[in-house]
Amino acid sequence: MEIRMDGRVAVITGASKGLGLAMAREFAASGASVAMLARRADVLEGAAAEVQGLAAQGARVAGFACDVAQAGSIADAWARIVAAFGKVDILVNNAGASAARPFDEVSDADWQADLDLKLFAAIRLSRLALPGMRERRWGRIVNVLNTGAKAPTASTTPTTVSRAAGMALTKVLSLENAPHGVLVNAMLVGLIESDQWRRRHDAGAGGGASYAEFLAGMARGRVPLGRVGEAAEFARLACFLCSDAGSFVTGTAINVDGGMCPAM
Repeated sequence: MEIRMDGRVAVITGASKGLGLAMAREFAASGASVAMLARRADVLEGAAAEVQGLAAQGARVAGFACDVAQAGSIADAWARIVAAFGKVDILVNNAGASAARPFDEVSDADWQADLDLKLFAAIRLSRLALPGMRERRWGRIVNVLNTGAKAPTASTTPTTVSRAAGMALTKVLSLENAPHGVLVNAMLVGLIESDQWRRRHDAGAGGGASYAEFLAGMARGRVPLGRVGEAAEFARLACFLCSDAGSFVTGTAINVDGGMCPAM
């Protein structure tokens, strides 16, 4: 089945690398115009140029420097996006960073910073996106979380708590907006190859093993499928959920983890 997104406009946060960049590539190749958001304008410019080179005919791609942890930065970027594209049909709240420590080591400032980045960013962007989606009676919101939202473990605050709140937000928004033709889902990341794993390996976490051996070691005994996932695999599911093909899927939190998470 070929997934097409012609004529749609998608906003993807955290889009300059990793899963965000993979989703931007997939969306643009499927015909969607893509507004890519990230903090670093220099990195974003190169990423947007790459994605434009992969885009289907008629799809436009542009980068918008934005710190989604800041309400004012979100409002400014949104105004520029609407001016450039005229509308937003799809919102993917993907921005985030790893922040996992024992509870006693997390300060109030740490909690607030994590909530601003992972929860309030999704709240603020959804608040901006939903009126137009409801008016057109078509919209998609995907919140990118991690499997810790369903199955937290020790020493994973504040991330798992913020992500669990994101899962609750997903359900509430799905129920309130289903009558308006707006579908809201979450995708929960497991062990998927990304820049953060490359950085950890290069910092010595691999213990002298090659990067491929390092990834295989992470998956061994943890992932039933026996390997780390690929960003493109994640992006293809996001594309399905955000297209007409996913028209009867809403209010779900889908594990993308090779069977690793003990909770469904």
